[in-house]
Parts: sequence; structure tokens; C-alpha cells
Amino acid sequence: MMKSILLSCFTFLFLFSNSSDGKAQGKIEDYQRAELFNGLIQNKIYHAPTNIKWLVDKKQYFYNILTAKGTEYLLVDANDLTKTSAFDQERLAKELYSITKTKLEAFKLPITNVVMNNNGTELSFNYGDKQWTYDMEIFKCKEITRQDNQRQTGYWGDRTADALDRKVKSPDGKWNAYIKNYNVYIKGTETTAKEFQLSFDGSEGEYYNVELAWSPDSKKLATYKVRPAKPHLIYLIESSPTTQLQPILQSRNYLKPGDALAQMQPSLFVVDTKKQIPVDQSKIQLQYALTNLEWRKDSRAFTFHYNERGHQKYSIVEVNAAGILRELITEESKTFIHYSGPKMYRYDLNDGKEIIWASERDGWNHLYLYDGEGKLKNQITKGEWVIRNVINVNEKERTILFEGSGMEKGQDPYFIQYYKVNFDGTGLVKLTTENGNHKAFFANDYSSFIDTYSRIDKAQITVLREGKTGKILKELEQADINPLLKTGWKLPEVFSAKGRDGKTDIWGMIIRPSNFDSSKKYPVIEYIYAGPHDSFVPKSFVNDSRGSLHELAELGFIVVQIDGMGTSNRSKAFHDVAWKNLKDGGFPDRILWIKEAAKKYNYMDLSRVGIFGNSAGGQSSLGALLFHPDFYKVAVSSSGCHDNRMDKIWWNEQWMGYPIGPEYGESSNVDNAYRLQGKLLLILGELDDNVDPSSTMQVINQLVKANKNFDFLMVPGMKHSLGGDYGEHKRRDFFVKHLLGVEPPEWTWATNITIPKP
Repeated sequence: MMKSILLSCFTFLFLFSNSSDGKAQGKIEDYQRAELFNGLIQNKIYHAPTNIKWLVDKKQYFYNILTAKGTEYLLVDANDLTKTSAFDQERLAKELYSITKTKLEAFKLPITNVVMNNNGTELSFNYGDKQWTYDMEIFKCKEITRQDNQRQTGYWGDRTADALDRKVKSPDGKWNAYIKNYNVYIKGTETTAKEFQLSFDGSEGEYYNVELAWSPDSKKLATYKVRPAKPHLIYLIESSPTTQLQPILQSRNYLKPGDALAQMQPSLFVVDTKKQIPVDQSKIQLQYALTNLEWRKDSRAFTFHYNERGHQKYSIVEVNAAGILRELITEESKTFIHYSGPKMYRYDLNDGKEIIWASERDGWNHLYLYDGEGKLKNQITKGEWVIRNVINVNEKERTILFEGSGMEKGQDPYFIQYYKVNFDGTGLVKLTTENGNHKAFFANDYSSFIDTYSRIDKAQITVLREGKTGKILKELEQADINPLLKTGWKLPEVFSAKGRDGKTDIWGMIIRPSNFDSSKKYPVIEYIYAGPHDSFVPKSFVNDSRGSLHELAELGFIVVQIDGMGTSNRSKAFHDVAWKNLKDGGFPDRILWIKEAAKKYNYMDLSRVGIFGNSAGGQSSLGALLFHPDFYKVAVSSSGCHDNRMDKIWWNEQWMGYPIGPEYGESSNVDNAYRLQGKLLLILGELDDNVDPSSTMQVINQLVKANKNFDFLMVPGMKHSLGGDYGEHKRRDFFVKHLLGVEPPEWTWATNITIPKP
């Protein structure tokens, strides 16, 4: 979003009163009013708890809320149901003043990332550019010394650090295992211990992995022998570095669909004999990855996950102490298995004597119970609804606590509710049912939980519930959104319509400007993200992701967001629409949805429809003009993965398949660039290492060859982004010019605003 502009309350009210007749569209006052909505939703909602945490030792809940007087920090006791101040905020303000000599208001403390420790004696927080602790027993603050050697997060393309000099100690403390000269070695931990070489076939081209796993009895050792793949480097030019005048060439290891992948051989060693036990590799030949290597607690075997290239087969594999390999559970699909998200779930009971496993085999994401030999005992959950996440497995009571969506009839099927069920599928308990999207925060023993629920059109309610039954013990907070509504901010509308099959409900939201006038005609802009890995339309009231959509609407638009077919969290059939067909983007459903909304609201002008998105949404927004130019007329595409052969391997092969087929070209914005109709703005960060910038440049190359008119913004130094503040301004101007037919105001207004007197 653009940089916030500070205006007085008088100006704020003036802008709304001045534009209430609805005549202004795309004018200076509309831009100024849009900027007033920047961050507004976070600052005008009272009594909506955030930062909720269970304090294990104190056995209370901690959270903070915004109220009319500022930010308050509270404690809730689940036993006596009392709610009290978490600490003396006046005293903390005075303590900070004694250190910094800056006078602070107790309920407007400029502190962030506030965390209370589990026994309630200390706070940690950020203040200024420093980190602090506050001892609530002696009422003293202390600055935390930053650690410069903290572990750095690596780039996703750099797989495992196989070359690390790393020793792994056995559970009994008698041995160290390590890699030396590409082979596996062990050595006793005593000073004079002898070194033993366990493998002899390692080399630079086929080496043993440093992720060495000891059996719990310290008698066996497992790892992988790795035949590495050739790196696929992409190159980025940092044109305007801050460290020097001349540009800097950067590179990333960035595997793409079709590239060779490292192949791994499970390897087993016996300590007593210093021998390697051969492991059969015949069932794991076409690897995408081997992951999750874990020993059974009794050391009888180790297991790992086999993800077959193409993501149509996924197995739990067991290797016993004799090196015999067998598949325990095998998941197969004619389309794809969603391995990279929360749908992939496994929980071993009693050291693998039973296994809880998630699957979409009956068309919906559900839980199944297997015995330790891989035989199905029973399906645990069933119905035309989905498991969203498992919260807790109670082995003693043989119950599962989980999040689910779609079970409650008459509700938005994406709403998360909380349930408990027995391992055999009986005894389903609905812990929450209220018509809203729920988020629960549990005590460590699951005896109670704080439940917050809301909708995008209904403010948040926060209650304390009993853990076993979901019974409400106490209403804690009722969010007050009147301060927000008094600014003129309009509640979004939840809207649903039938999809392409004529029976499936497609859900989305409609956002109107604050000076909305139903007698006028408004262009429609869709914000799109159609990645199959999730669903994306906000479901809770407090959700920052839609803030910029309200700002865009202020310029004179109706803004919509929709989850079409091909996205996740519905049925498997709903999801499978994306299979080898990312260009679909759910557009048949989206177009029908918008047309249905326009039937109900004739102020939606479907002769002027725009669209924008980022990343996968960048691919879809350009695709709208290439494949549906009869409906979409203007598009702004940011950081688009315009050709799935150019983008990251793990994401694109999951949906588009392997080996590379003609479907990749059919979905490619590069191959179809010649089809362009309508007005297009492409935005790109030159240092985007999430999506190869060449993906956008190749689109540009084909547009030039096809003599197509378009606009392009390259932002120096920027990574994967919608375009930052500058790009946001350009996007707004582009829609104002081409959908409203208004020449955008000069940019000087953004830094030098002159407000006429009323």
C-alpha cells in the first residue's frame, strides 16, 4: 500500500461529506480518502483480542485488546472465570521513561511483539529498534543483547546442506557419527577412541547425507546416499545496489519443472559388526523426494515418506533391521496428491502399532485409522465436508480434536469449526457451531479454550469455552466496530452463486466505496489469486489482506474477490479442476459469479471489468485478457509466473504434472501472448527470486513480436511483490484511466496536499 498520509480529523470528515454525493470518481479527493483507509481497519476495531496465549505455569490466558483509551493487556483465569489487567501499564511507562527519558502514555505504549512468559513474571517486547524484557516482580526493564550469530534462513532452492561438518551423537552417548570424504564414519566419544569407516562407496558424485539418524538403542544408523542433481541457476541483476555504483550479478539455485532431481538411497548400518545392510530400492525408483526419516522407538525399523515424481503416488515406507523395505500405506491419485499442505497428515500411535492418516480417496479430505501392518481398520471421519487441521490426538481417550469446514449446513463452507471424534468414528462432538469463522486457543491440557469467531460482515466475538463439550463458560469480548463504521467505511458483502456445473456454490465478497451511490454505474475490479494450494477469500472480520481492496474501491469501483473451482478446501473434484490446467483459474465460475451479482445489483457495469493479482495471481490476471477478453478489459499483473515451465519445480509439477506435457504450453501466457486484447500493465521486481523475472520478460518479448500495446514497470531492487508503494499508485492510476476514463491526478498531491475549505 502507498505511504500513509496524515490528515486531520477535520480533513477526514470533510473528505467524506464533500464526496457523499457520489459524483467524484478518480479525483484527488478520492485518492486522499483511499489513503485514509490505509491501516484503518486495525486502528478502529475495539475489543477484538489479538496475541492470545495460554500461560502454562500461570494457568491463565494472556491477550491484548484495543479500546477507546488505547491498548490493554489482560489475563483470563479459566477456573474462576475472572478477567484482570495483566500488569500495571502505568508502572511500565514510568520505567521506560526512566531509561529513555521519553514520556509515554500507559495505554498507548509504542511496544510491539509483546509476550508474557509462562509463569507471568516477565514480559518481552520491542521498543524503538531494541528488544527488551520487563521483570514484573522488581519492575525493571533490561535491553536484550542481539545475537549476531543467529541461524539464518536459507533460500528454498538450496536443498540440504550436505557438506556441513556435523557430528551426531548416539542416544547412549558412546558414539559420534559423521560424514568424512563423502562416507559414513563413527568414532567413540572417549578421547582415545578408534575411528571406523562404515561405507566405502561414497564419492563427490554420490555421497552420504549428513542427516544421520541413530536408532534409539544406539545399535543402528540410518541415512541416505545421495546422487545429486545439477543445479539450475537463475541470474538476477541488482541494477542499483547501495554498496557500490556498478550493478551486481546475483544467482540462485532454482529447480524448474522437468529438471533432474537428487535421487536418494536409504542406507542402514549396524554398529556392532561395522557393516552396511543392503536395502531394496526397487519400490522407490521414481523419486521426487524421500522425507521424514524416523526410527521406531523400539529400534525394530525406520520409516520415511516416498513422494513419487508427478505427485500421484505417496507412501509411508518401512525398512526393518534386516534391510527389508515395504510400503505400509500407499496413497494414489489419477490427478495430484496435495503433499505440500495441511492435507498431508500422519500420526503414529503406540510406536506405529496404529497410524492415523489423512486422505481424499472418497472425494473429501478425511482421517483414516490403520494398523501397524498397513491394513485399514476404519474411516474415522466421513461426509461432504473436509478436515482442515488436526489439533490434538489423545491416545489415552482415543479421541481426535480437529478443525473442519463444511459440516454446518447453511453456513459458508470455508468457515472453520472445532470438533472432537473417537478413533472409531463415533462420538462426534461439536465444540463450536456459531455461524462464523472460528479460531481456538487451547490450554495445554485442552481442558478449556478461548474461541474467537467472526465473519467479514460481522464483528468478532470472543468467548471462553469448556474443552470437552464446547460449552461457553464466559463471554470475554464483543468487538466494537462503530468507530470504524463512523468513518464511512462500508462492510463487505458475502455473496455466493452457482458455478459452472449449475449446482456447486461459489463464494466471494463484494466491496463498495464509502460514498457508494446505487443510482450510479460502477466498474468492477476483481482481485485474483487462484493458486490450488489454498483458498483465499477472507473469512474473518479482522483480516489485513483486504485493506488495500477497500482503498481501491474508494476511487470509484466495486471490488470483488472469489474462490473459483481449482482452489483448495472443498471437495477433491472441486480441486481437480486445476489439474494440468492452471490457465482455467476458475474463470468460468468467476465470470458466472460476477454476472449473477450484477443481476442483483444493476449498478455493476460489466462492460468495464478489470482484474489484478500477484504471482500465481499475476499469471491469472494476464490470462484473463488472453483467454477471456470478452469479459475482462483491463488487467494489472505483478510478479507473474506466466509460464509454469519457468517457475519453481515443487509448486508447478504438483498441479501441472510430470513429465512435461503439452498442457504446460496451453496454460502459458508466453505462448498465448499473441492473443492479448484490452489494456495491460505488467509490474516486476528486478530481484524476484520467488518467480524467475525472465517469466515476465519472455511475455514482453512475445508481446513486442506480436506488436501489442502494453505498459511495463520494473522496480529496481524489489523482490517478489505487488510493486510496493510506487506500484500500488501506478495500479490505481491504470484502473482510473482505463476503467473510469478519467485522467489520474498529478502525483504531487501525495506529498503536498492542499485541502479546500468547506
